[in-house]
Amino acid sequence: METGNVYNVLKERGFIQQLTDEEKLPSILNEQRVVHYIGFDPTAESLHAGSLMPIMALMHMQRHGHRPVVILGNGTAMVGDPSGKTDMRKMLQAEQIIANGEKIVKQLNRYLNFEQGKAQVVFNGDWLLDLKYVDFLREIGCHFSVNRMLAAESYKIRMETGLTFLEFNYQILQAYDFLMLFQQYGCILQMGGDDQWGNIVAGIDLIRRICGKQAYGITFPLLETASGQKMGKTAKGALWLDAKKTTPYEFYQYWINVDDQDVEKFLAFFTFLPMSDVKQLGSLTGSELRKAKQVLAYEATRITHGETEAKKAEEASRSVFGGGHNDFQGIPATEIAKSELEKGILIVDLLSRVKLVSSKSEARRLIQQGGCYLNEDRIDSIETVIDLSFLPQPQLILRAGKKRYHRIKIC
Repeated sequence: METGNVYNVLKERGFIQQLTDEEKLPSILNEQRVVHYIGFDPTAESLHAGSLMPIMALMHMQRHGHRPVVILGNGTAMVGDPSGKTDMRKMLQAEQIIANGEKIVKQLNRYLNFEQGKAQVVFNGDWLLDLKYVDFLREIGCHFSVNRMLAAESYKIRMETGLTFLEFNYQILQAYDFLMLFQQYGCILQMGGDDQWGNIVAGIDLIRRICGKQAYGITFPLLETASGQKMGKTAKGALWLDAKKTTPYEFYQYWINVDDQDVEKFLAFFTFLPMSDVKQLGSLTGSELRKAKQVLAYEATRITHGETEAKKAEEASRSVFGGGHNDFQGIPATEIAKSELEKGILIVDLLSRVKLVSSKSEARRLIQQGGCYLNEDRIDSIETVIDLSFLPQPQLILRAGKKRYHRIKIC
């Protein structure tokens, strides 16, 4: 267990955007073991890099002796959070939500220690799905002001495109989650992204009205890269925490290729390195900054995928970008039958098939702009057919642009 006040750690590393009681909460976190929670709606079968900041915050809290509770919103996912969204979420079937939740629980075990009650996962469907509507409106809904709810930023955004009554209920349901955790687990602190501020405050107010007790909230900054892109977006889409959806090598490559301006910030958020090391690495310039990016990529990959996979990704990256080309084992790979290659595959189809591009039209643009390479030879024509004549060895190395590689294994 680490010593010191976790609030100071979170503050120094940049996690604190807003908190509901700047006077009391830091001392509470220093003086007692605080049960706290963050919620994740299982709308996909994996969490993505956008969830890493709240996960890291939970890890810091646990390392300082506090007890995390993670809510998996199999109840709220049936509604959909309008916060930060311009359109209504796609509605999922209950069976899919449950299956997603089971996979996410396994992911969370890589980050948090759930042994001996040191952390807990709960499903809000346990109390939300069997609610009696009229009773809920009378007991809980009466404490909410529609005027105040409509003033929330998340609702303002959706009012421009159309806010459904279904989504309008989300804040009440999340506030009820906080009330249930307060009553059942002694949870006094909710944390989340800054777009959750209105929902968090609503839960605190509900606890005060019903229980006459004080609860607290902390929000984290909403991260964008220096280029203004949402953190965790890649050429292939989201940066997933599931190795089957984003390989450890691809995960490593995301971090080693971040903008120079983001390196120190991301070292503070997504590693446990001492802040003295973070600032020293962040102060590097020019070619030396590559060392800081390598540290960031290795540490972030180690935390999510383990030390063995982080080392493989690091070695593969050094092999490819160091010019040695000796070890491609960590690079994403696709198996193609030798018999299929005998017939020949159009390069545009191959690029799309292995997902180095998002579409065949993108593949054509890549080739026409001189950004497609096979075994380090540039492909100049979109009509190129890849066949056995390209095989000096039992694998092919495709490259899109300067930094995206894919291995074709012939079987």
